[in-house]
Parts: sequence; structure tokens; C-alpha cells
Amino acid sequence: MKVVRLARLLPALLLVLTPFIEGCGNFWQAPSSTGSTGTTSTTLSSGVFYVLNQTTDQIVAYNITSGTLTTIGTYALSAAPSAIAIAPGNGFLYVSTVAGIFLYTIDSSTGALTIGNSGNAISSDLALAMAVDTTGTWLIDAVPGTGGVTMNAISITSSGTLNSTTEQQRSYTLANASVENMALSGDDANVFLAAGEGGTLVIPFTSTNTNPFASTASTIATVTTGASSLSVAVDPGSTPRLFYIGETEITSTTGGLRAFEYSSLGSSKLVEIAGSPYTASGLAPHSILPQAAGNYIYVASWTGTTSAGDLQGFNIATSTSASTTTYSLSSISTVSTGIEPDSLAEDSLGNFVLAVSAGGSYDLIAYIFDTTTAGKLDSSITSTTGTDPTGAVAVAALAP
Repeated sequence: MKVVRLARLLPALLLVLTPFIEGCGNFWQAPSSTGSTGTTSTTLSSGVFYVLNQTTDQIVAYNITSGTLTTIGTYALSAAPSAIAIAPGNGFLYVSTVAGIFLYTIDSSTGALTIGNSGNAISSDLALAMAVDTTGTWLIDAVPGTGGVTMNAISITSSGTLNSTTEQQRSYTLANASVENMALSGDDANVFLAAGEGGTLVIPFTSTNTNPFASTASTIATVTTGASSLSVAVDPGSTPRLFYIGETEITSTTGGLRAFEYSSLGSSKLVEIAGSPYTASGLAPHSILPQAAGNYIYVASWTGTTSAGDLQGFNIATSTSASTTTYSLSSISTVSTGIEPDSLAEDSLGNFVLAVSAGGSYDLIAYIFDTTTAGKLDSSITSTTGTDPTGAVAVAALAP
């Protein structure tokens, strides 16, 4: 099964490539004054978070105050967005579109956005996935290439713009590859790329090198031939325990979550933990979210494009015996999402797990942690984003 995010962007991409971003000076419009559209069942508050909507070509900035979802600002894009990344320190936000990558500065008090670089794209890369390293030195992006994928790393200036003269690039040959999802480990040592039917690329990364990408990468094949790697994630922090891959067709009817020991990377044998892969609730696990505290991991998946998806929680258990540490996952519970859940985030206060969905119903749901069952999520706020109930493809939250 091949699930390709690029298909959603093709109509917009065709329109853009003809005149290439005509009228780029009107890229930013003033935030709208639309208010909250959510329903609540809690008095908790959140940090600021941002949602990308492909249907309306918008970024929408939100926070939750005493249980009420509040719109901070709605920002119109001139082209369909595909990926979002926030720099360390919460000063800059990057949005990739079919017209290139754009920079916003983040107001430290309100979380409101201001377009940078005079409204012009800071890079022409048509990235489908992005990340910023923990030093704030490099903006990393992934672009589909002929016969593989291309990785770009562009140095970031103190004003958040990119120094194009020091852009570094590596291309990796990989049959049947697409760009689905990317994660950078908290020690800045490895980039993980979910590459569809090509499997998962693991690219060694060194931020202090002139070109931070290693010249060769390893590939983790999918469990089933013809399946797709759709999502990747790494345990939070600078000393990760595990990294994760979400794949389709772990069985004939479901996808699954795979978990590997991070310390086994680069060794003669990669260690997949006992019990992995763990069956996911749906066929297509599009997003994986390790909880910041390191106790739980959540997987958003879906089976079809007409019914709600699922958000499944797992507990992470650690056992140490005779100086040997082993890990295991156990399912906690499953809650419903909107149709085609694409992205997950945890707010900076650790009170909410946020899920956005591309296919509709509610395209934003905020979940709180159950007070009785550890790690279980309860739906708390449901809302549309921007001016349309469909098309939310990414969510990113400010760091604590």
C-alpha cells in the first residue's frame, strides 16, 4: 500500500510552476479576528500552537485558555502548505509550501506571527518535511527526487533567514521512495525519513560539519513487501531510548508501530524490541507522538477516507536486569479522531495532545489526560480550523 502526501499538493503545484509565485509580495495578510469555535469540558490551559490547512491555504495560531480554544491569528498563504517547523527558542516558524519555504517571527508574548524576509520565500525548496536541529544552526528539509530523495540543510542566520550560500545537499538513491515524514533525534545525530514503499532512511547527521549529512544512509525495510513507511519519531531528549516507525500492512487489515533501541544504530545488528511491531488501530499510521515526559507514545492512524480515524496510546515500560535494559510497549486505549489524522503535537504545558485531520469532520481535536487511567486520552475540544472543516495537514506547538 502506497500512501503519498504529495498527491494532495499536485493541483496546487501545477498552478505554481507555471508563473512561479506570482504576486509573492501579498503572501501575508493581517490576522483575522475570528474567535473560538471549540467546545470544552476542561478548565486547563495550553501553550501556543499552529495548524496548517491545505484547503484554505492558512496558518492558524491558537491557544487554550481555561478550557476555551482561542484564535490568536489567521494567516493567509499564497500557496498550499505542506510542512511546518519551529526553531529552538520559539523565535522563528518555517512553513513549506509549493512556492517555497517562508519565515515568520513569533511574538514572545502572544505567539502571533509576522512574515519575514519582506514576504518573499527564503528558499525555493519544495519540501514535504522539515526540522530544525537543536542548536538552531540548520533548517533541514526533504524533497522527493528521481530514484530516491534529496536532503537539504541550510544554515540559519541570527534573524532566522537562511544563508543560501551555505546550503548543503545530499541525494540518496532508494527505489520506490516518497517523502512522508521526518524526525531528527534530540542528540542531533540522526535524521529519520519515512520514505513510503522505500522503507525508512536513517541518515547520520553532524551539525558541526560543513555538510552535516553523511554521504551514505542505512535503510530499514518495511515488514511486508509493498507496504509503506509513513511516520517516524524519536524519544524526546538528548539521550533517546527508542525510535519508532509507523507502517502500513503489518497485517492484511492493519498497520503497525515498530520500536527500535536507539543505541543499536550503527551496530552490526539493529535491535527491534520484543513485541514489535505493535498492531495499530488503522491501516495507515500517519503520525507518532512520544510524550515529552517519556512515559507514553501515541499513534494516529486511519483505514479509509470516509470515517473517523483513531488515536492509540501505548505505555512504555523499562526493565533492567544484570546491567541490561529492555523495553516493551502495552496498549492503553484508543479514541476517535477526525477523518485522515495527519499530525500530532503536545502543547508546551503538557496538558493537551493535539490532533489535526485532513479529511474533515472536526479537523482539530484537543485531548486531555484521563485522571483515572494513566496515559489514556479523553477528547476535550473539537473545532474546525480557519474557515474550513477539512484540510488540516500539520500541527506544531511551541516548546516548553
